[in-house]
Amino acid sequence: MESGSGGGGGLRRLRKTESAEMRWVVPGGACEEDEIESSDDGGADTPAAASGSRGDGVSDDEDDGYEEDEMLRQRLVRTGPRADSFDVEALDVPGVYRHQEFTLGRSIVLTLQTLGVVFGDVGTSPLYTFDVMFNKYPITSKEDVLGALSLVLYTLILIPFLKYTLIVLWGNDGGEGGTFALYSLICRNAKASLLPNQLPSDTRISSFNLKVPSVELERSLKIKERLETSSMLKKLLLMLVLFGTSMVIADGVVTPAMSVMSAVNGLKVGIASVNEGEVVMITVAFLIVLFSLQRFGTSKVGLAVGPALFIWFCCLAGIGIYNIRTYGSEVLHAFNPVYIYYYFERNPTQAWMSLGGCLLCATGSEAMFADLCYFSVRSVQLTFVFLVLPCLLLGYLGQGAFVMENLTKSQQVFFLSIPSQAFWPVVFVATLAALIASRAMTTAIFSTIKQATALGCFPRLKIIHTSRKFMGQIYIPVMNWFLLVSCLAFVTVFGSINEIGNAYGIAELGVMMMTTVLVTIIMLLIWQVNIVVVLCFLTLFLGLELFFFSSVLGSAADGSWVLLVFAAVLYLVMYIWNYGTKLKYETEVKQKLSMDLLMQLGCNLGTVRAPGIGLLYNELVRGVPAIFGQFLTTLPAMHSMVIFVCIKWVPVPVVPQTERFLFRRVCPKNYHMFRCIARYGYKDVRKENPQAFEQLLIESLEKFIRREAQELSLESDHNDDTDFEEEIASSSSRVLVGPNGSIYSLGVPLAESAGANNYAGANSAPGSSVSFDGSLDEAMDDGRRSLDNELSFVHKAKESGVVYLLGHGDIRARKESFFLKKLVINYFYAFLRKNCRRGIATLSIPHTRLMQVAMQYMV
Repeated sequence: MESGSGGGGGLRRLRKTESAEMRWVVPGGACEEDEIESSDDGGADTPAAASGSRGDGVSDDEDDGYEEDEMLRQRLVRTGPRADSFDVEALDVPGVYRHQEFTLGRSIVLTLQTLGVVFGDVGTSPLYTFDVMFNKYPITSKEDVLGALSLVLYTLILIPFLKYTLIVLWGNDGGEGGTFALYSLICRNAKASLLPNQLPSDTRISSFNLKVPSVELERSLKIKERLETSSMLKKLLLMLVLFGTSMVIADGVVTPAMSVMSAVNGLKVGIASVNEGEVVMITVAFLIVLFSLQRFGTSKVGLAVGPALFIWFCCLAGIGIYNIRTYGSEVLHAFNPVYIYYYFERNPTQAWMSLGGCLLCATGSEAMFADLCYFSVRSVQLTFVFLVLPCLLLGYLGQGAFVMENLTKSQQVFFLSIPSQAFWPVVFVATLAALIASRAMTTAIFSTIKQATALGCFPRLKIIHTSRKFMGQIYIPVMNWFLLVSCLAFVTVFGSINEIGNAYGIAELGVMMMTTVLVTIIMLLIWQVNIVVVLCFLTLFLGLELFFFSSVLGSAADGSWVLLVFAAVLYLVMYIWNYGTKLKYETEVKQKLSMDLLMQLGCNLGTVRAPGIGLLYNELVRGVPAIFGQFLTTLPAMHSMVIFVCIKWVPVPVVPQTERFLFRRVCPKNYHMFRCIARYGYKDVRKENPQAFEQLLIESLEKFIRREAQELSLESDHNDDTDFEEEIASSSSRVLVGPNGSIYSLGVPLAESAGANNYAGANSAPGSSVSFDGSLDEAMDDGRRSLDNELSFVHKAKESGVVYLLGHGDIRARKESFFLKKLVINYFYAFLRKNCRRGIATLSIPHTRLMQVAMQYMV
């Protein structure tokens, strides 16, 4: 007994044995809050500490001796495998869910579509890379060209190819890429999330399984323990993720501006009369058309524009080969990295300033990872290695060969190097490719925002799924028009690709550095790579990216600081939303109702049980939410069956439908109250039809009741109802304070309606209290009859109708809070909650069956 309550050491030694052969049991364990979880949740060290000292909402100040009494009542017994009622659905899985694996033939079929969605951004970088570089470093000799070209070639090989294609792509989360996919992967392996709503049953989701176990290496366990016990590290990890996400969104603003404007600049080469102002106007027109077409499905557009990107890459390779043959093969000397040293030796300051332009050859690397969506890693790798990379290398070599023979033509290099007979067709294809590249980055932002929203780090927005077949293809209208307005503002304010290019580099490098840090954590925590390899990865890529970042920051005074301000505002929006959401959840945990109080609510409140099912939505995974007490003190009746529904987003891409719902009985059977946790992955699509959701929920509830009856029939222990009868008979009367200050006596158990009693086979008058007589005991003894009665009760309650009960919470900071907290919660967070998508719309709740009650949370 002492080893179990001793906190860390004893429990850790018993952890493996307990899950297979032992469990903590408490007399009278038929109620939800009397069951003891077998593993820690929210950092609790004792079995009784699940989400508070008592687990039923009573704090230490209210009942100081409760924890000691609970420990005395617990006993460690040897049983079969522990079957938590929350795990009933999770354990009953016909097969193991796996992400779809693509064959070689399927990968070849997806090549065109992959080109149209994934590689548009990195494919259009030859339009502007040398222009921005040579604007910072005016060339005077062929050696300058070879140095700049060598720098571009090795940047292209190190970052898009080595880092992203060969390493980072394998850090995808079930086929989903991006900053938040990496964050969810870390949260799945360690309790790094700031929201304490993780359950042991979450780890039994099929898609939760890890490819590599993390229990074999001592280093991995130490990192996991350190991350789980340090709130500072959790906050730092979240801040890094939010910073990276803000840079991704900023990147989505700069990418269309840079890509489209650089393509339209080709008109100035073909038509001498076109000036910079006209280029800006044409760019604005193209951007408006681009974002207007964004609402169409990615698969359709990707398949349509895939051939255009294929033609574009063929043009890059063809023009490159033509220029190499025309101007000589001396340009191939750029593969010798010694020319990079000479490049910096001749003019170190200008070479350092030109690094921002050099990095533009790697733009789209993060989009390549974030846009994985439904593509397989193998198809992306094959397409990049055998098509994209060779074409890019040939394109840059061709431009280098042209400039070496035309040193005075260091601007508009790509368009000047095009053969005259193919100029206008290539300009057309380049413009189309630039539009496609912009669309690819916007699609990646939509995916990232959906992930952030699911993990509680971004305000709720309307999300439209553009494909019935692929869940990852989405469209967010508000974000689409926000990006359009921001992009138009950048184009009109800067008006030059040289100034936009530096801002572009800042956004790209911010995302790249965060990805490097997160992948390093994954290497240590999940992949368990040798420490020498991890240090080499971190030193090489983070050092390289910091070197590039210092260059673009040195030019921030030219106007790029506007992008930093833009990213900072986005970061504050996400951080404030996450901060307010966390405080609201913690307040709900502290204010949840006591189980003793719940079981003694009765006729003195005038509460009767009306036929029907009430679905009370809340965010708690344990305990009875305080909003339920608000309903009881406000309404004259409660439904004969009440289900506390918690919509929970699990850090996995997809939760299989067979594992969607977890149920637990909240009170004794005659109360007909259940808890339901509906689990969704951040890539899942919620059913828009409420009838389908209700049907699936009721079917899962019936399945749970049958499984519970099977388990009870195998147990020969004491009758749980007797314990509840003794507990209720001996409990003292309590009081409940209503919203208007009235005090109610709670000495009588929760009343049942006449209809509800008829369902169960009892004969009670309306408004009477629950009766624990011998007839109920006899009914419980007959398991089959009890099961039939309860299932009949569920069917009749469903026929009477389903009503949605929702709390409308007002979040306010406490009076004694600091001024900054009051400002953040009372104004900024309140503004975001007021203007984001409401929970009614998000949950697809029909207004005709909705009941709301207001409640204020003081955080």
